[in-house]
Amino acid sequence: MKNTLHLIAATSCAALFFSCQSPINNKVDVLTTSADGAHQLEATTVEFLEKAQEGAIPVTINPEEQFQTMDGFGYAITYSSCYNLLKMSDSLRHELLKQTYDVKEGYGASYARISIGCNDFSSTEYTLCDEPGLEHFRLYTDETDYVIPVLKEILEINPDLKIIAAPWTAPKWIKVDNIESMQPHDSWTDGHVNPQMYDTYAEYFVKFIETFQEQGIKIYAVSPQNEPLNPGNCASTYIPWQEEALLVKAMAAAFKQHALDTKIYVFDHNYNYDDKEDQIDYPVQIYKTLGNNFEGAEYVVGAAYHDYGGHPLELEDITAQAPEKEVIFTESSIGTWNKGRDLPVRLMKDMENLVLGTVNRNCKAVLVWNFMLDTNRGPNLDGGCQTCYGAIDINPENYTEYTLNSHYYVITHMSAVVQPGAVRIACNVPDETILTAAFQNPDGTLSVVMNNLAEEEKQVSVQLSGKTFCVTLPARSVVSCKW
Repeated sequence: MKNTLHLIAATSCAALFFSCQSPINNKVDVLTTSADGAHQLEATTVEFLEKAQEGAIPVTINPEEQFQTMDGFGYAITYSSCYNLLKMSDSLRHELLKQTYDVKEGYGASYARISIGCNDFSSTEYTLCDEPGLEHFRLYTDETDYVIPVLKEILEINPDLKIIAAPWTAPKWIKVDNIESMQPHDSWTDGHVNPQMYDTYAEYFVKFIETFQEQGIKIYAVSPQNEPLNPGNCASTYIPWQEEALLVKAMAAAFKQHALDTKIYVFDHNYNYDDKEDQIDYPVQIYKTLGNNFEGAEYVVGAAYHDYGGHPLELEDITAQAPEKEVIFTESSIGTWNKGRDLPVRLMKDMENLVLGTVNRNCKAVLVWNFMLDTNRGPNLDGGCQTCYGAIDINPENYTEYTLNSHYYVITHMSAVVQPGAVRIACNVPDETILTAAFQNPDGTLSVVMNNLAEEEKQVSVQLSGKTFCVTLPARSVVSCKW
């Protein structure tokens, strides 16, 4: 089931939902999407009742039992996403971005991921310093003409947007074939960071953060390397934990010396560590190696994960071993291999594993890959993903029609009711086919997101502090409530 809409029609859906967002009177705002496409971000309201509806399944919320504080939900803003966005008319693009990011009149997406230099959805392979020596550091046209203009437009809509960044490759002059031979590695793909260049590479990150700050764009967090255990991407650097630990130490010291306030998340790769046995528990190995007494230790706040291998249960293991550290989820993609445009196939799976499966295992943030690609899955680079879809796919024949895919729906169902700074709270339901997560927002509102995996409609009664309201969960649907 595709959801092809003119942008103006989509914007009116957001306006309908957020026309009733103030927690007044006796109303609960409800947002519903079903896998069969009958409900697509459908906005309704229900009222609190004096008692629970007979026969309804109880969903019990306990604000006294609290877990992690949320940073937000969002998308990767790649060159390809920006290329497509900038092909749209100014008015239609702004309406789409307002629909997605505005916290009052839109769905309130609050996080973005960008690359430091190229990624597999860039115009070409490059870094921000392709000649030896950091005096040659500069922004490429991908940044100046595409990514930065779009980020600035988003920031005008949501000034509190958090941005996390990662390199796909180190500059080639910083790479060696391996740390034993130390032979130069003149390739965008594979290679290791030269250990003698850790301090220089750390300063490269500093220059990136400061250069974006000069553009009015604050970098909230970085990771040292996208997919450090994947040497085969179109742009990549292989960095096992034994090497990333030393690089992170240099980065933390440089951030401290330059008085930055940008967080560092280690790893940024799959749950299963790409089946490399000596890399299991990659983040924990770094934490143990570095300890807590190195310069800038406070910058190393946690670990980031992708889901191209393994299971989100790994998040529980890492949290148990390092409870003082954060975990976030930074990348997942849909494409031809997983029927990414088939909403009946993807909606339930993505809500269960990508969102609720990570948030309920302590993730503070959830981001998906490309915000927008065209319907030909591009533009993209040779050697990168040729089979990926965007959270939104736009028609390149007119740049006015688009398809909302499952990733847009699942991120929206969270961002629409969970504010940055919200605290996840306890939520229990005696039905294994209903998955839930509940939150207490900074403005005093509460929210619950429910995923009905069953093939039949369910009636639930949400209960807390002596209050209750009843909501219908269509068969195989996601329902978000805020009050």
